Order: sequence, then structure tokens, then C-alpha cells
Amino acid sequence: VQLQASGGGLVQAGGSLRLSCAASGRTFSIYAVAWFRQAVGKEREFVSAISTTGGSTYYADPVRGRFTISRDNVRNTVYLDMNTLKPGDTAVYYCAATTWAINSLAVVDRDTYNYWGQGTLVTVSS
Repeated sequence: VQLQASGGGLVQAGGSLRLSCAASGRTFSIYAVAWFRQAVGKEREFVSAISTTGGSTYYADPVRGRFTISRDNVRNTVYLDMNTLKPGDTAVYYCAATTWAINSLAVVDRDTYNYWGQGTLVTVSS
């Protein structure tokens, strides 16, 4: 599967953005999908994940309550709605996919995912 992340940009603190991860190739509905982010000088970190059907979602503590992940298996797209953005959310955001079953431990591990998109830059100004 090929992943294409989009939707990044410059936004003021308190604002909102919607990221999209569009997939092409094999049947999208067999993949669990996650978002990771990497700020300058920091390790890539888990942000959120969603199961194949959308029935299970996972969030990192810093974004829980502000970000919402969803998917549309007809449009082969996963979304990340980001609200109340903070300067600390500034990073390149990557989407990733896996055919493995995910759980609360596996979702945060980068090695769980065998497909990665190219990243989209989110900049939050204070």
C-alpha cells in the first residue's frame, strides 16, 4: 500500500487542522493506520491509531481530548482532526499502516508498521 499524507500548514495556537492519509494499492480496509510525529531534534513519537474497521482508536496522552482520528474505507482515507493546537504540536506528521492486529501496546511501537507515508509539516505559532 502507498500512503500520502496531506493537510499540514501554518496555524495559530488554538486553531485547528485536518490531516488526511490517502492510501492506494491493496485493499485499504485490511490495514490499521496510525499517525506519528517528529519535531526537530526529537524522536518520532506516536500520536494516534485506528483499527481496520474504526471500532478502536488510540491516542497519546498529550493529544487525547484535542485530536480525533477517523477513517473512510470507501475513500481509502484516514483523517486526523486536530483542535486547540499548541506550539508543542509543531512537527512533521507521518501516517503509517500495518496488517498486524493492534492493541494498546503495539500501536505506539514504530516497528509495528511496515508502510509509511512521506510526512506533512504542521507548524503552530504562538
